Amino acid sequence: MSRYRRAHVPGATYFFTVNLLNRRSDLLVRHIDLLRETVRATHSRHPFHIDAWVVLPDHMHCVWTLPAGDADFALRWKVIKFAFARRLPKTEITTATQRSRGERGIWQRRYWEHVIQDERDYRHHIDYVHRNPLKHGLVERVVDWPYSSFHRAVGAGVYPVDWCGDEAEGFARNAD
Repeated sequence: MSRYRRAHVPGATYFFTVNLLNRRSDLLVRHIDLLRETVRATHSRHPFHIDAWVVLPDHMHCVWTLPAGDADFALRWKVIKFAFARRLPKTEITTATQRSRGERGIWQRRYWEHVIQDERDYRHHIDYVHRNPLKHGLVERVVDWPYSSFHRAVGAGVYPVDWCGDEAEGFARNAD
């Protein structure tokens, strides 16, 4: 049996990738308002700073900074995932077995987390979050994806509106 070890660093900044079980689904963008409400409610009960976030059809990436003395990102993800799934219409339950058991297993059980190490690592992960819709071929320009904190970052002067709008910046689409 695998034993997953998570890095629990109070007050740290973390990068996360959270996936739906069905990687061909568009559930997250179809129910973006519900996801936003769920994140807001979780944030109000269990504060954290959202440094960057992008929601794609079947997964999301984000960078959070937790309050000083707090390392419980797992609780926040548990609340977000459970509350979002619970509030989905029953028609979003995908299998007869899930329906018969009253389950809503829409999420992959695990998620990826990484503790941000330094300013360079931070910048790399923030850029990765914002480039992701372009990487997956969902848009031709980063600014065209509506479900991203990129727009907030442009408003704050962090990025120009045309940032990473083409391949000229050395970003190869679909390369990991």
